[in-house]
Amino acid sequence: MNQQKIPATVITGFLGAGKTTMIRNLLTNAGGKKIALIINEFGDLGVDGDVLKGCGAENCTEDDIIELTNGCICCTVADDFIPTMTKLLEREQRPDHIVIETSGLALPQPLVAAFNWPDIRTQVTVDGVITVVDSAAVAAGRFADDHDAVDARRAEDESLDHESPIEELFEDQLTCADLIVLNKTDLIDAAGLVRVRDEVASRTVRKPVMIEARNGEVSAGILLGLGIGTEDDVANRKSHHELEHEDGAPHDHDEFDSFVVELGPIADSAGFVEALKSIIAAHDVLRLKGFVDVSGKPMRLQLQAVGSRIDHYFDRAWGASEKRATRLVVIGLHEMDEGAVRAAIEALA
Repeated sequence: MNQQKIPATVITGFLGAGKTTMIRNLLTNAGGKKIALIINEFGDLGVDGDVLKGCGAENCTEDDIIELTNGCICCTVADDFIPTMTKLLEREQRPDHIVIETSGLALPQPLVAAFNWPDIRTQVTVDGVITVVDSAAVAAGRFADDHDAVDARRAEDESLDHESPIEELFEDQLTCADLIVLNKTDLIDAAGLVRVRDEVASRTVRKPVMIEARNGEVSAGILLGLGIGTEDDVANRKSHHELEHEDGAPHDHDEFDSFVVELGPIADSAGFVEALKSIIAAHDVLRLKGFVDVSGKPMRLQLQAVGSRIDHYFDRAWGASEKRATRLVVIGLHEMDEGAVRAAIEALA
């Protein structure tokens, strides 16, 4: 693992498994590390964020806690998570470590794959995926303490585009793990713990390390510094959904491609932006960003597109010795037809 990259830890597990308690303990005992926390919470309440903001640790300042409230993180990676990560990396004081708490419904796999995004891969690596398990619930034959609550959360989230049965979702969270924390072990006896270990082990072909915990008390030394680089191994951790949609051909659909299109001056900037929206929609472009040389304007036009939403504004004057040009970076999944996208954009000049 490149030591210059910022390590990021992904923490997953069902609602009620104890993720927030474990993270609060981690932040309070972080040993001086500056940790940024990204929380994926549903709705507008942001309950987890309020709890964590009250933890009183100096590493737990409000600026270092970012809430994503636009739905399941694994379904809004391009629109929500990646712009958040980009802003975090642009800060003057970058964090020593990033911790991401997913919702109880999230598939970790698409989120881990997002770390292969060109702008992120060069700066951040997945230190490890940690899955927290409610041992008492599993010992009682359930995967979550309150299945109805998990299903209710699923119904509330309109953006959720995977309808995995709870059992499959549990297995997917285990399959992606580098470390499994069997939490709430104080609520079961020794025989119950053996059953939990056997049950969890039977749910994944991969055999990640399992540790036991009570009240989410796991030291930062165990949770951080795994050094896995999980984004390089995501192909070996496929979810049920991915496995069901394989057709025998090799798939690299978690990989992203990017390329640069350079153009001359643009006479009609408003028309150019509208035309880009159509190209983005037609070719499933995930992100587009760069600068536009608008004819007759002394300032350059900065352009940022997330999906078909394009923000643009004149950010500064062109330098006296600076070569004026239109330069756009296009990012999409590897299936994107670079030639067609390039030709469509070049036709606008």
